[in-house]
Amino acid sequence: MKIKFIIAFLVITWMTLIVRVFFLAVESNSYYKKLSHSNTIKSEKIAPVRGEIVDRNNRPIAINKLGFKIQLRPHLRLKKSIDKFNEEIDNIVKLIPSLTKEKLIKNYVKKDSYYYHNYIDIVHFISYEDIMPVYSVLSLRENVNIVPAPKRYYPYGKIGAHAIGYVSRANKKDVEKDKLLELIGYTGKSGIEKYYNKYLQGEAGKREIKVNANNQEIEELSNISANEDRKLTLNLDIEFQKYVSSLFDKKAGAVIVMGVDGAILSASSFPEYSLNTFVSGISHKLWNKLSTSLDKPFTNKFVNGLYPPGSSIKPGIGLLYITTDIDKSWTVDCRSSMPLGKRVFRCWKKKGHRTTGLKKAIRESCDDYFYKGSLQVGIKKMSEGLMRYGLGKKTGVDLPNEFIGIVPSREWKRKKYNKPWFIGETVNTSIGQGDFLTTPMQIAQFTALMATSKLPKPHFAKLIGNKPYKPLAQDVLNEKEIKELPLIQKAMYEVCNYPKGTATHYLNSKVTIAGKTGTAQVVTILQDIKKRALEHEMEYYNRSHAWFTSYGPYKNPQYVVLVMVEHGGHGGAAAGKIVSKIYNKLLELKYIKQ
Repeated sequence: MKIKFIIAFLVITWMTLIVRVFFLAVESNSYYKKLSHSNTIKSEKIAPVRGEIVDRNNRPIAINKLGFKIQLRPHLRLKKSIDKFNEEIDNIVKLIPSLTKEKLIKNYVKKDSYYYHNYIDIVHFISYEDIMPVYSVLSLRENVNIVPAPKRYYPYGKIGAHAIGYVSRANKKDVEKDKLLELIGYTGKSGIEKYYNKYLQGEAGKREIKVNANNQEIEELSNISANEDRKLTLNLDIEFQKYVSSLFDKKAGAVIVMGVDGAILSASSFPEYSLNTFVSGISHKLWNKLSTSLDKPFTNKFVNGLYPPGSSIKPGIGLLYITTDIDKSWTVDCRSSMPLGKRVFRCWKKKGHRTTGLKKAIRESCDDYFYKGSLQVGIKKMSEGLMRYGLGKKTGVDLPNEFIGIVPSREWKRKKYNKPWFIGETVNTSIGQGDFLTTPMQIAQFTALMATSKLPKPHFAKLIGNKPYKPLAQDVLNEKEIKELPLIQKAMYEVCNYPKGTATHYLNSKVTIAGKTGTAQVVTILQDIKKRALEHEMEYYNRSHAWFTSYGPYKNPQYVVLVMVEHGGHGGAAAGKIVSKIYNKLLELKYIKQ
């Protein structure tokens, strides 16, 4: 029995050894072959070149400037290599005096570790002109690597800065979201550059090479090109944008010139700043100067600026009145003030407008008509209608972080403050004051609706690659509103052409236009003040914002022109001249066909 047990044990042991030898010799072959392959075959990602942005006439707006980056071999700061490290740094600074030793070392230390085995960027960009005289000398050094590195460049500097946006170095948070940025190093930080970043940055290529034990390249095995240089064509006319910018000299605010289909020909936020200062990094001094300015140059005011719309929304309010609870023939007797409870709501005209119907109320911007109308219609119908007209929500423009603004309502106030609604808030809302806040882009979209009966989606992109981008407009008006819209359009025409129109005397346009002025208060006028101070008598930052939104030609609407001047006072006076010159330029450039 013992002999049988010993024999069985020996047989099992030998069988186990044979199976194990078979596994190691045959079955594990593919695993070790793969492991060996990874030791000799090295994969490298190829960084894609960022696509260019051009205007509608193919003028370059954002391009890539030819240059190079200088890299050093990793692990040179180890004790045995530290002398070599210092030698390489000193040599580079000697050959290119514009570089500083401290910055090169700082860039190297950021990446250098036992676990990092790629060459380290110590100079992120150096121009073609600067590197060429020393290229041959540096490229012969075994620890130095010089590779092409395009740098984003904006030929027009500050023109259209807030629309175009800029590219800057990717931070840790950016890299966590998109691993490709670890290879590229730069990403879109604002504007169109950010919104279309995925498309513009492209996709990495891949290169496989055979290397020896010293990590030296022996042979290229495969090369898959990067999907790169994707072109983005905008509706912007950058030269026209430059002209518009010249009209807004030393003012703060926004200008939007948009086709009634939503295609944006020009969009500016003032003050502007040079985009090129951000590509390599802005200085602390300049950053502090810009970031502390009361005119807020970093704010994209046409999508991130929130302002009371003032009288600019009266055409929409009027349309809601006559299509809900008020007959279009209804009139009020404007005596310059309307008592309500313990408050008095004033009209801007000291002696009042006297007998006033809808058309006159829009034409001469009679507040009293809208006060009294709001008491009949109520905030529910007003707020729901204004939301349907595109206010209080995003326009959908192709820019990041668009603000939605506020159309006040009972529900909004309850949710925001958990407080009841007061009738005086309904009255304030009717003239675009109180908690009512909009962006200039929303008012431009709203104006296009008043001009055409359709709500367009504002858009900068014209062609994404070779594919046209043309979003469809929305039908948001009901049958009754469409039927009564011509009356509103006629009133807006009279704003700009009738002797008593609020804009008539400030215009010199060769194009017959329709529009609406607005003066939006930024400070509350106390009830006990009998004589209101004139705008020019007030401190600058206490003056009202000036709106002028318009479309033209009146009988064949083609373009919306919106100008908003911060603390500009009266809309017509502050913006009429600018609006006129823009329409005349549109006519000169044959964008408008009469």
